[in-house]
Amino acid sequence: MEKNSKKQRLSKVLAATGIASRRACEKLIFDKKITVNGEVITLPQTLVDPNKDVVRMQDVLIPTKEEKVYYILNKPRGYICSNISSTSKKLVINLFAPVQKRIFTIGRLDRDTTGLLLLTNDGHFAHKVMHPSTNLTKEYLVKTHQEITHQHLKILAGGMFIEKKWVQPVKVKKIRRGTIKIGVKEGKKRELRLIVQNAGLDLVSLMRIRIGGLNLGSLEEGQWRKLRETEKSLVFL
Repeated sequence: MEKNSKKQRLSKVLAATGIASRRACEKLIFDKKITVNGEVITLPQTLVDPNKDVVRMQDVLIPTKEEKVYYILNKPRGYICSNISSTSKKLVINLFAPVQKRIFTIGRLDRDTTGLLLLTNDGHFAHKVMHPSTNLTKEYLVKTHQEITHQHLKILAGGMFIEKKWVQPVKVKKIRRGTIKIGVKEGKKRELRLIVQNAGLDLVSLMRIRIGGLNLGSLEEGQWRKLRETEKSLVFL
């Protein structure tokens, strides 16, 4: 018997092509507008093989075997990591308007944090990057109003309780008077902002400069480009 390991829910396959949201795709199916191999399908949970089955929407062929894409962005200040459309907020994905694929950010940076952000349409790659077992270090460049003293560094390196869990940086290094590099693995919400505040420092800016072995490099704020194949493996170093 042939295994169904490559089969996925029809609604998920449709949404992955970018034609509509998962909920809108379910409505298309309920409205009998989707056929698979010539048969009208009415259940979103119907399993299909995106590499073999022919899926059409009102007789228009839908290419379900989507090319996987990977991008690196220097996220600008003021943008949020969300795929929910908004007229009042600046979204990271709006910067990728020329990309004709449904992509999403891998993890999040808060509105006022800049720096290295990865985007893709590859759920497996994104899950691997974000999963705690991958144990990736994320490094940030932190600038403060005050000159950073030895006592500040000691407090920063010592860590603190965040959300009832002890969180401690894996690296703290002073670069110049009011600038340090901090490496963390936890990735809790506003983690670094809380750690810096706990040391009695006033934050000027926060920028992520590295994920695993992948560095931000010379990308200007707001610029993005395709991730090279060799850089994908660098993430996991």
